[in-house]
Amino acid sequence: MNLIIDAGNTLVKLAVFDKNKLVFLQQAKTKHVSRQVKEICDHYPGIGHSIISSVGNLDRKVLAVLAIFSEVHELTPHSSVPYKNSYATSNTLGVDRMALATSAFYHNPKGNTLVIDAGTCVTYDMVNDIGEYLGGAISPGLNMRYRALHEQTQNLPQLTPDYPIDMIGNTTDRCIHSGVVNGICYEIDRTIDLYNTRFTDLTVILTGGDAQFLSKRLKNTIFADSKFLLVGLNYLLEYNKH
Repeated sequence: MNLIIDAGNTLVKLAVFDKNKLVFLQQAKTKHVSRQVKEICDHYPGIGHSIISSVGNLDRKVLAVLAIFSEVHELTPHSSVPYKNSYATSNTLGVDRMALATSAFYHNPKGNTLVIDAGTCVTYDMVNDIGEYLGGAISPGLNMRYRALHEQTQNLPQLTPDYPIDMIGNTTDRCIHSGVVNGICYEIDRTIDLYNTRFTDLTVILTGGDAQFLSKRLKNTIFADSKFLLVGLNYLLEYNKH
């Protein structure tokens, strides 16, 4: 069994895979991760390997706790990957994007796949039909856009995401919802359109914390899969065992 730890900018996800089957999933705050690792390993004594992927500031003591229960692989830009990496600065490629590219590679091995991760940031990652990772794009995520309007102005309020009632807002709150939600959806839809002009039979995967919220507003056909990154991390753990 494998223990997967995905430490993002906001929360940490802990997952247990029995071969390729997800059998446990939990979210945690960073300060509770070490305790929860111990509880999970006690509950699943079959865990023999673990992988940790961190884009935030996860306490290094988590690695020490993991090492008590399993062989640990810390995902870095130097980890082995199954795809051909054509990213010009591979040492700066985020480990989350490495996992998404890996998941795309195995999910659609002979096809063109665009993965859109709608989390703290919106990332676009492209794996083509010959198994080559090309790169993509990074832009501000949904909550980051709301927060920027509040923090970078004097009078605009801090709002939580909500679907706009109409494209034309008739209050300040409604104007913000229209601008942020419609704006991010227009960006994603237009990006998909441009990728479709360049790649034939393109498969688009939408994942991340805001995937379900945004999927209802997009015009393009997509596959929403909230566990896509975790699956990629499990594949990477298996790949790096050898």
